[in-house]
Amino acid sequence: MAPGWSVMAPESRLFQSLNGLQQLAETRRFKAWFLDQFGVLHDGKQPYPGAVVALEKLAECGTKMVIISNSSRRSSTTMEKLKSLGFDPSLFVGAVTSGELTHRYLHRRDDAWFAALGRSCIHMTWSSRGAISLEGLGLRVVDNVEEAEFILAHGTEALGHPSGDPLPMTLEELEKILEQCAAKKIPMVVANPDYVTVEARDLRVMPGTLASKYENLGGEVKWMGKPDKIIYQAAMSMVGVDASDSIAVGDSLHHDIKGANATGIQSVFITGGIHATELGLGNFDEIADLNSVKALASKYDAYPSYVLPSFTW
Repeated sequence: MAPGWSVMAPESRLFQSLNGLQQLAETRRFKAWFLDQFGVLHDGKQPYPGAVVALEKLAECGTKMVIISNSSRRSSTTMEKLKSLGFDPSLFVGAVTSGELTHRYLHRRDDAWFAALGRSCIHMTWSSRGAISLEGLGLRVVDNVEEAEFILAHGTEALGHPSGDPLPMTLEELEKILEQCAAKKIPMVVANPDYVTVEARDLRVMPGTLASKYENLGGEVKWMGKPDKIIYQAAMSMVGVDASDSIAVGDSLHHDIKGANATGIQSVFITGGIHATELGLGNFDEIADLNSVKALASKYDAYPSYVLPSFTW
């Protein structure tokens, strides 16, 4: 067996442990790199040490990079955010976000499932993080479940109001509304499938938690991002590559790595993101115990090709 490789028993899943991206990038094996942002490039407040330089080095290798993010915001907002944090937007071909895909599918309605959706929706959104505009989608936001034809989940802090000003709510209050929606059997579109995200080292609850709750209540959910293939296929289409020329980088086994597995592309698992506590990591760039990584991968049934402490060169 080659040095640095570990067996993922009992299914003989292999991953290679690396200290940085250089060894992998300089093989130029992958034409396209699909990068998660939160937990990989930054924590929502500032870039991780070495991330800006690593991106520049990747670009020098001729890599085509695309941000693929479960952010419920539009792609343009994501690129503006990266620029404000010190990243050079010109290094990326573009960004594909769950929010962008949701907006596209709700606007075009050329997909049979979306064509069948009504126009009246219960809108779960953000408050302190900034509400999300539904302008141009021809939707009618209602606050009465009886009038709603579907649920649109962008956030976990507030309920959209017909007046336009969202009403702040607790997670428990939103879950009560979900119970009413489940009884009415209306579908949900979730514009951010993440369960939690890293924000300045803390974990914040994301809309995927509401979507999972809704499925447990018997509700139908359309997941508009990772781990669904839809976001990876959109990224491959943007760059013009197939799965064999692509690699995805992320910190979530359930979303980033499982989604890459489902799409048939290789992946890099960054251990210092949302799983840092589960892996017993206290400091940035601390190397995870390989047996702990194996156990966690088995737990989530998500198997990376490569494992790195952080997104550094």
